[in-house]
Amino acid sequence: MKFGIDRLLADRQLLSELDGKRVALVAHPASVTEDLTHSLDALIAAGVNVTSAFGPQHGLKGDKQDNMVETADEIDPQYGIPIFSLYGQVRRPTGQMMSSADIFLFDLQDLGCRIYTFVTTLLYILEEAAKVGKEVWLLDRPNPAGRPVEGTMLVPGHESFVGAAPMPMRHGLTLGEMGHWFVDHFGLEVDYRVVQMEGWEHDGPGHGWPVDRIWINPSPNAANLNMARAYAGTVMIEGATVSEGRGTTRPLEVLFGAPDIDAKTVLAEMRKLAPDWLNGCILRDCWFEPTFHKHAGSLCNALMIHAEGPQYDHDAFKPWRMQALAFKAIRRLYPNYPIWRGNEFKYEYTENVLAIDVINGGRSLREWVDDPNAAPDDLDALASADEAAWVQMVRSHLLY
Repeated sequence: MKFGIDRLLADRQLLSELDGKRVALVAHPASVTEDLTHSLDALIAAGVNVTSAFGPQHGLKGDKQDNMVETADEIDPQYGIPIFSLYGQVRRPTGQMMSSADIFLFDLQDLGCRIYTFVTTLLYILEEAAKVGKEVWLLDRPNPAGRPVEGTMLVPGHESFVGAAPMPMRHGLTLGEMGHWFVDHFGLEVDYRVVQMEGWEHDGPGHGWPVDRIWINPSPNAANLNMARAYAGTVMIEGATVSEGRGTTRPLEVLFGAPDIDAKTVLAEMRKLAPDWLNGCILRDCWFEPTFHKHAGSLCNALMIHAEGPQYDHDAFKPWRMQALAFKAIRRLYPNYPIWRGNEFKYEYTENVLAIDVINGGRSLREWVDDPNAAPDDLDALASADEAAWVQMVRSHLLY
């Protein structure tokens, strides 16, 4: 199969449309061709007049390890072009940045999750391109989490850099498809086109990620396909006091890690509350000692997710529900445990909003966890209605 960048480079007629134009590239470390040449190098080698490049969160080089670590603008030492940061002094490209090119090639590998900020970066570029009459070409890439949709919809008024628009946590779209929905939803008058993939099978052997393509980290903690599948659930731990595994070699592949929580007991409680929410993967209790971040230097007991191997069931796996259930089990077993990070932690620079509510785009999940009378069926009813509505809303924008 071919990703969007590969199709562009192989199509001389398509490349010829860039002749005489100043071209900007939005990229990160996973922006590579099928032979692992970085898209910036490949485009310049193909004769494209690349006059600027843009890096999203974690930087063009992907060198910023943690969240909320900003990247400065710089000049590329090899090509002498400006590298603008969209996670530094600004999140939205300025007029000066937009004036650096006529056509913007957007080539980011996504994880299929609303909170993964490349989705918001796409919206901001589309909105700014609409204002100044620039073209945006989306060089499409797979959604490694595939087509399944999961989670409650972001509540209007809870928009943030990790919540661009009313969509569920696991959105089921490629970025090319998401761009079409943005244009439609926000009524953007922008020259937008998708250079589609060739041969992508969202229901094929890799369930979204082609088995013949090498995984490159799109961000430092997105180290493998297992993380990409689990992320729509485990990312919620960023709003909690328990560890998501940062400071270890397998971050965001655990349901929690803490020195004062017994993982086997939590798993037993989860099985008692909603056994169906644990289907599709294997959960294994394990131990780790983070070298930095939450609980650094302390031995933590954890539940590791294995959404891989012969036991993996793509359609049955529900990471968002599973993570919610882990929080619920902890709350029931440890009623006074301070699960949620407080208002003093300004997640993605928000003010006076709990991080867990920013992440989920509303209060419903936290309130469900903390309500002793709320049952799994209550959360399932909320989420199921939103999931069905989203599937209908985006149906006309599917490209594959």
